[in-house]
Amino acid sequence: MELRANPIGKIMRLLALGASSLILANCTTDNVASRADRRHAATSSRVAVTGDPATRKGNNIRRGTENAAHEPIVQKAASYTAVGVASWYGGDFHGRRTANGETFDMNSFSAAHPSLPLPSNVRVTNLDNHRSVVVRVNDRGPFVGGRVIDVSAKTAKVLGFYGDGLSKVKVEYVGRAQ
Repeated sequence: MELRANPIGKIMRLLALGASSLILANCTTDNVASRADRRHAATSSRVAVTGDPATRKGNNIRRGTENAAHEPIVQKAASYTAVGVASWYGGDFHGRRTANGETFDMNSFSAAHPSLPLPSNVRVTNLDNHRSVVVRVNDRGPFVGGRVIDVSAKTAKVLGFYGDGLSKVKVEYVGRAQ
């Protein structure tokens, strides 16, 4: 007696294998390397270090739709102020491309922000020592929950939190960068 393979059973097994392959493919790290590359900033901007920065009030930011990475697209940021945790980044991303195509230089005054227009200038103030610096935002990030901005290593040194890694800061939108 000859046993024949059930063609419907073969099709069902192939469909199950294909579905499980798709599920496993979506369980990867969601392009962590490419997202990490995009989150780091570059090039320097004008620097202003002060002891007591001027304050801007309000958080008048209009958001548009989300892009493919589910990041908000900012249409206008006339006055944006945020208080939260900042982190810094350096050598691992030195020389890599930013979201707007610039080259990251860890020795420049630059930053990554999740939604401000690129490129922008923002004033970052360390709330522990009141040091302040204007930096160029030219990339997206940070991709760690609860952080409002990533700054370059040089910026962290000037703000006085390079050794700590994190600091509570105030971020104020200054305007579009050239």
